[in-house]
This record gives sequence, C-alpha cells and structure tokens, in this order.
Amino acid sequence: MNRVSRKLTLKDIGELAGVSRSTVSRVINDYPHITPEVRERVQRVIHETGYQPNKIAQSLASSKTGIVGLVIPHEASTIMTNPYFLHLITSITKATNQNNLTLSLFLFHSIDEEERIARSLYSTNLVDGVIVTADRKENPFTEQMVRHNVPFVFIGKPALEMDIPYVNVDNVNGGYTATSHLIERGCKRVAIIMCGHNTAGEDRFAGYRQALIDHGMPFDATLVAEGDFSRESGYAAMQQLIPLQPDGVFVISDLMAVGAQHALRHNGLTSPDDVAIVGFDDLPGAVDADPLLTTIRQPIEQLGAVAVDTLRQIIDEQSIIEQTQVLPVELVIRNT
Repeated sequence: MNRVSRKLTLKDIGELAGVSRSTVSRVINDYPHITPEVRERVQRVIHETGYQPNKIAQSLASSKTGIVGLVIPHEASTIMTNPYFLHLITSITKATNQNNLTLSLFLFHSIDEEERIARSLYSTNLVDGVIVTADRKENPFTEQMVRHNVPFVFIGKPALEMDIPYVNVDNVNGGYTATSHLIERGCKRVAIIMCGHNTAGEDRFAGYRQALIDHGMPFDATLVAEGDFSRESGYAAMQQLIPLQPDGVFVISDLMAVGAQHALRHNGLTSPDDVAIVGFDDLPGAVDADPLLTTIRQPIEQLGAVAVDTLRQIIDEQSIIEQTQVLPVELVIRNT
C-alpha cells in the first residue's frame, strides 16, 4: 500500500483505515478515548503509506507548534567563534530532540533585527516558548517576553527584578573556588581578568572578592583587568597585568584564559611557574591549551537539558511559573 503519486490527506488515510477524517486527526494528535484497535489500524496505515502530518494543521488543532525558540542576544559572528555557545546549542538541541520538540535558533546582526524578531515572537504563534541566554544586563528582549506573557526560560541569572524562571550555574562559588585554589597554592598577588557585561561576570568577580577576604588578603583594584570573553581581550588584559607582577590570575572564561597564556609566552613568562592561571568553563580548549588549563567546570550539557525541561513544564502548565535552579560547578586541576 503506497500512494506516492500525490500528497495524501487526512481523508485519504481515513478511507484506507475505514474511519473518519476527524478520527485520524485525533489519533495523530494523541487524543484519549480512541479504542486500541482503531488507533493501531490508523497508525498502521500511516506507517505503510509513509504519510507525513501537516505540522501547521496539527498546531492549529492542538494550539501548539511543537517548536521552541533559542534566542542568543549576540551578533551571529560572535556566537560561531565562541565554543561556549556552540556547546550550549548542542546540549539544547539534544534535549529538544529527546522531548520530541523542534528547535528554532534566532540570531541577530543588529539591535533592529533583535527588536523585529522579538515582535514576531510575542505577536504570533511561531513557537510555543523561548529559551533566552544571558548577555548584557540591560536586555530589552527579556522585558518584552515578560510583558507579553511569552513562555520562556532564562539561562543565566537575569538582572531584571522580576520573577523570571531561570537555570544558572553557581558562578559565585566558582569564582571563590578558583581564587582560593590560587591562594592555597601560594600565590600572594592574585589578579582577575573579568567582564562585567552580565551577571555571570559580576558573580564570578564577587566570588573572587570574597575569597580574598576569607583568606585575609587585601583587594587591589589595579589587579583587576577587563575583557569581553574573547581570546583577544584575554591577551590584552594579561598584557596590562604583567607589569604589576601578579603570581596568580583568575580568568573568568577559558577563552580569555587561553589568550592570557599567549600573552605570558610572548613576554617570556611561563604558567604556572611565573604566573598561575585558573579559567572558567572547562571547554575542550582547556584540554588543548598549552600548558593544560586548570579551570572551573560548569555542566553545560545539564544546563541545556534543565532549561528545556523547565520550558516544557511551563508550556504544559500554560503559565509563567517561578522556577530557579542553580547547578554546581567543580574545580578541575591540570597543571596549576
């Protein structure tokens, strides 16, 4: 039984299975109160004919599209060169596939594009819900999602004073653990390469400050250098710090840490002998770094899975619920 000459309809499937068109629709949309015999007969016809349900028609019938959006408020070129985002996208894709959801990725090249896509998400039924990743602290996209009651989950800690469901990692403890490790291995002048663009950077810096206090070490503002999570900014920040002779540096991302290592080599210094470095993320680059990078591991795969599961629950309940999860991090010692 195989009709390939034209596109099959629900009516065709119904005729082949000996049931009505509406019964076929109910089977496809997994409605209850269908006898096992009828459900099996319809599913057998669908399988034998290779019939593919019309997704738009299904969404109209169920009021759901089965599609969730992933919004990363960065320029597309930045995302594709940052291994953190590539791993996060992979983890979210894996989780949506396991939940029989389709993932739609929304990338921007300008603020105008961001505003236009935000309007399309809250004014249409393109997606059932949205996952938004942390970027800048002032994020009008998130405000629009809250204002228009779009089901969404934030990855990272939102800066907005609102009840926003989010999943995050313990950035404060990560910064504290990294700094404490440097101090406990004998470092006396511990610097930090940070980025205050989002709450993750702020929290990692807060952990750094608290570790200094708890270990009885003074805070020196000159030992704070700024980056933007890129390798190049890590290099530039370390160049700024080298004249100040730190013997340990906590770098709040692996990508910046690799840049910092390059700066040390170009100045005839070695790590960890001259300057010990601890990064944050534990991306594959940490393993490939020269020398190997001690870092704080954040569970990126679990981060994506929890975000998808949280969004699915919100969509099923059809309400914005307050749900916060903070995942633990761990120190991975390689050479420091």
